[in-house]
Amino acid sequence: QLQLVESGGGLVQPGGSLRLSCAVSGSTLNAWSIGWFRQAPGREREGVSSISRSGASRIYKDTVEGRFTISRDNPKNTVYLQMNSLKPEDTAVYYCAASGGTVIGGLEDHVYDHWGQGTQVTVSS
Repeated sequence: QLQLVESGGGLVQPGGSLRLSCAVSGSTLNAWSIGWFRQAPGREREGVSSISRSGASRIYKDTVEGRFTISRDNPKNTVYLQMNSLKPEDTAVYYCAASGGTVIGGLEDHVYDHWGQGTQVTVSS
């Protein structure tokens, strides 16, 4: 069974950086498109970024494009989300998810089959 485990969250000041990791086990990573989502208190979950199975295609939410970078290391079964120039509005629980039915899952959560437990990111001074 596919399992995803996020790590790398924490408390950072505005303008700072964090790198989230999503470790995948139970299957080879190159069979899955991976997406990053986030959910802030009182708000709906939203898609942040998505990467295709090969890593050749990437999609970003407009408010993070230019600040966040998604990447994947298939031999290490890990996907990363590098987050720079963080803002207080980026505060949320961040989740990674895997989609097996698409080349690239996109930012809609309904196409994703498997989810991690999440990691908290707090941007505050």
